[in-house]
Amino acid sequence: MYTSPAKMLQRRLCLGLAKSGHANGGVTTLRTNGCKHYSTNGARPARSILRPQVIALSLGIGFGATWWATRSRSDQNTLSQSEEPPRLEDAPLTHLMVDPGFSDDEVTRTLAQGSFTRRVTKIAGVDRYDGAQLASNSPCEDRYVHGSFSSPANEGKSWMAWGVFDGHAGWQTAELLKNQLPTFVRQSLSEAGSQTDDTTVQKSIVKGFLNLEDLIIKTALEQAQSDAPLRQKIKNLAPAFAGSCALLSLYDPTTRSLHVACTGDSRAVLGRRVEDGKWEAIALSVDQTGSNEAEVARINNEHPSETEIAKGGRVLGIMVSRAFGDSRWRYPLEVQEDLMRRFYGPALLTPRYDVRTPPYLTAEPVVTTTKIEAGRPSFLIMASDGLWDMLSNQEAVDMVGRWIESQGPGSKRAEQESTPIKERWDFSRYWKDGDWKFETEKTTPVDGNPAVHLIRGSLGGDNKDLVAARLAFTSPESRRVRDDITVQVVFFEGSARRE
Repeated sequence: MYTSPAKMLQRRLCLGLAKSGHANGGVTTLRTNGCKHYSTNGARPARSILRPQVIALSLGIGFGATWWATRSRSDQNTLSQSEEPPRLEDAPLTHLMVDPGFSDDEVTRTLAQGSFTRRVTKIAGVDRYDGAQLASNSPCEDRYVHGSFSSPANEGKSWMAWGVFDGHAGWQTAELLKNQLPTFVRQSLSEAGSQTDDTTVQKSIVKGFLNLEDLIIKTALEQAQSDAPLRQKIKNLAPAFAGSCALLSLYDPTTRSLHVACTGDSRAVLGRRVEDGKWEAIALSVDQTGSNEAEVARINNEHPSETEIAKGGRVLGIMVSRAFGDSRWRYPLEVQEDLMRRFYGPALLTPRYDVRTPPYLTAEPVVTTTKIEAGRPSFLIMASDGLWDMLSNQEAVDMVGRWIESQGPGSKRAEQESTPIKERWDFSRYWKDGDWKFETEKTTPVDGNPAVHLIRGSLGGDNKDLVAARLAFTSPESRRVRDDITVQVVFFEGSARRE
């Protein structure tokens, strides 16, 4: 509703007079639209004192404000009418070379945008951690979180936490997980009291995940049946309509325990130095997808009357077998139909898929616990599947190992070592030879942030034209050549330094 400047000024005047008129009486008077009186003691101001002032000043100021508003509009109209239309007399192009593409510096700025490095000085066992994110979707559907929180054992120490949330069919579920999942897990840990043995911690993490899953699903159903405004319902249904994987890692410095909880196909990998100076890759999570035989067996066991739930590496069409949100794989068909009709909810899985015994997805995580050995260099890589679609566990670990080697004193500057690949390249190789063949030796470290280094390497590394070409695609076509990529790299005591 349009409110004229004059009307706004009158309302402000009424409120101002009310406050000044009662200053001596010690009574605060609040006004609603229309200058109706409300007093905390129920008394009304004397008409003989206020009314003449209000009328006089309202008329005077109101007239002035009306003149000002009218004059301003008139001036604006005069100004716009006096402007000349733009001239369209540019010469036609002889060659449609609209944009030469990203320069090397622009590639670096794009990859490093929003990246971060945190030095850890107050929590034993962790030196630093780095992160970076590259969007393909617009807006990006990935989210991440990092930080510390008080130890659930109330011993005056703090734990570290890192999370990666890979959203799909929207960003809303991942956003909710970023804001709430660490809180729910922390609450569950607190309820367990001072018990921080591995089994208790794992059960507490699972409980936190399931409590949030339950709240997301219940909130959507309650909102759909509530008397809330439609705009509120649409907002609160979104985290149930969209979906997200969740990867959360907690580090307890007292026991040197690294707890990793995985729901979906984001992945955590530990890099650990071995005797020959190389790095071994240790998977701390396993992708939960329709291609995971253990997951397929679990689903078939939970739905014995259905035989084609997991087919072609998918679960009724979705890649992951565990996730938050994704209401289509949780609600009965009649509920899905109601939500689609009333709120433009997600399209039904039927008739393409037979929905008989939902829910087919769960957010229950698989939790692993790993002891970080004192004095043995090691690091953690956490990333959404946008990275793992391009790199194996060992390739990613080797890349970070090379990055560590490039950081120490006495090592050559990475920029001087890099040998750009200048051969002509196009995407026809995907059709002939399959995916671009990753080669660790062609991913020379040129970035000060190891997470950025991993993203660059996954896109082509030293093949600068390939990296720039992948970045040249904009959403939604960019999904053909890259996904949203989120990476965090955590270095445990001394592993970020070259020995």
